[in-house]
Amino acid sequence: MDNQLKKEIEAVVGKLNSITLLPNQGCTSSVQQITTGRNKFLLKTSYKEKYREWLKSEAEVLKKLASHTEIPVPTYYGYIEEADRSHLIMSFEAGMTLTSALKIADTTTEKKALMKGFGELLQKLHETKPIDLFNHRGDWLDNQLVMAERYLEMGEADGNAELLNKLKSTKPIPVNQTIIHGDCTADNVLVVDGKVQMFIDVAGVTIGDPRYDESLAISRFIDNEVLIKSFYEGYTRYKVSKEEYSYFDEGLYEFF
Repeated sequence: MDNQLKKEIEAVVGKLNSITLLPNQGCTSSVQQITTGRNKFLLKTSYKEKYREWLKSEAEVLKKLASHTEIPVPTYYGYIEEADRSHLIMSFEAGMTLTSALKIADTTTEKKALMKGFGELLQKLHETKPIDLFNHRGDWLDNQLVMAERYLEMGEADGNAELLNKLKSTKPIPVNQTIIHGDCTADNVLVVDGKVQMFIDVAGVTIGDPRYDESLAISRFIDNEVLIKSFYEGYTRYKVSKEEYSYFDEGLYEFF
């Protein structure tokens, strides 16, 4: 970390005592734990244009949610933009991702409880009264398709033009929009003290189609009937059809 960046960070959180690069880095950013006396923070840094946009969106979401504690997310502290990279400073939350928690769970009973908790947390989000700060113009799905086309043109999408055209022509029947996470995989919820308690990586939080969240949430477990059943013991408001699941997880998500 260069001296200028260190000074800007210290202006937000105070004098730094230590900086530790955390393991299990994702492809969108690097993450470091920074400490100041008794306090711990998370420093998230992105370099590519696409991921810098996402990081800025995450910073904006965390700022908006600062006064809405009904949605459990890390606390926002600061955002710094440099010429070639961007940085987000947030609270360091003890715990592990649901993905990690499921890997180390000793029994099927523990795994079932975690999946039920995942469903309950997502249902609580989808039933939270929409927050005016997240109101936006236009239809969420239409906006996502426009963004998907942009990512395709940039060469930063796994999907192709044929798939995108199919998504445009086979949009599912609309449902009531809710607050959504926007990337609700097992990697993006945090387990604390054995319970699924918090959303992380919240750049996509907005008013949108809850079926997108639901489809991504069950994706990794789609062939595990026991865990899927447990998820739906917690998430009881709606169950996506095979066609809806395919559209959102195997289709739209290919561009994000």
